[in-house]
Amino acid sequence: MAHTQGAYYVPHGSHWPIVGSIGLFSTVIGAANLFNGGSGLTAQPLMFLGFAIIIFMMFGWFGTVIRESVAGTYNSQVDVSFRMGMMWFIFSEVMFFAAFFGALFYARMYSVPWIGGEGHGTLTNYFLWEGFTPSWPTNGPGDIGGAFETIPPWHLPLINTLLLLSSGVTITFAHHALRQGHRRALLVWLAATIALGAAFLYFQATEYIEAYEHLNLTLGSGIYGSTFFMLTGFHGMHVTLGAIMLTVIWFRCAKGHFTRDNHFGFEAVAWYWHFVDVVWLGLFVFVYVL
Repeated sequence: MAHTQGAYYVPHGSHWPIVGSIGLFSTVIGAANLFNGGSGLTAQPLMFLGFAIIIFMMFGWFGTVIRESVAGTYNSQVDVSFRMGMMWFIFSEVMFFAAFFGALFYARMYSVPWIGGEGHGTLTNYFLWEGFTPSWPTNGPGDIGGAFETIPPWHLPLINTLLLLSSGVTITFAHHALRQGHRRALLVWLAATIALGAAFLYFQATEYIEAYEHLNLTLGSGIYGSTFFMLTGFHGMHVTLGAIMLTVIWFRCAKGHFTRDNHFGFEAVAWYWHFVDVVWLGLFVFVYVL
């Protein structure tokens, strides 16, 4: 469809969706075969080929959107669509983490006490897990993964909390600098945000090494180990993606892609980064402290 000036922009047919579908399909097939002991072209090579196709698709598709934006193709109606899309995306991410927080809550408040004999679990405890005392953290009555220790909350987790909270402040300063037209301050504060995110990832990797090598806390350490690494691991993945997006935005800011009144690309990444901050606060309280 041809674009009419002032109308809602409808792009021409794009090949990027089918490219992305091929990449996702290849990745899933390769990973499924790899996890089930497969080999050859249907396992690891196919999975990495799928990853490469997805990365190629993302560079191409986002590049097209950036070029359209810089060319002034989008109007206020398209901007509203982008904002609504980002809001729904963040909402879906909230629900994603809510599922894991819900699993943590259910295991801690219901499952463990039940198999320990509380409530209606008296007979279960008597016949199956006699002698098991419900406590948290636990690797379950089967002592899955062996004895382990937890991560002390007031060392690396506290440092990471301060880093992410600080990054939320620096990206806010960057946003204010953008709205005031101070490009140098914008680039400095945005670079500081990226650096804080990278420092967070470094300390989280250090924490994981400490957990595996010295505390025997692994993904196989029962219900606590699985929920701990699922929550913190997926959050770390989101921080990684956020840092990559911030880096792309930094280069776009350096090229002058945004103006005081038209900078939703920056705002979208800032929203995402604040979401990552809020999720970490929940993790720090419910996974590390309590």
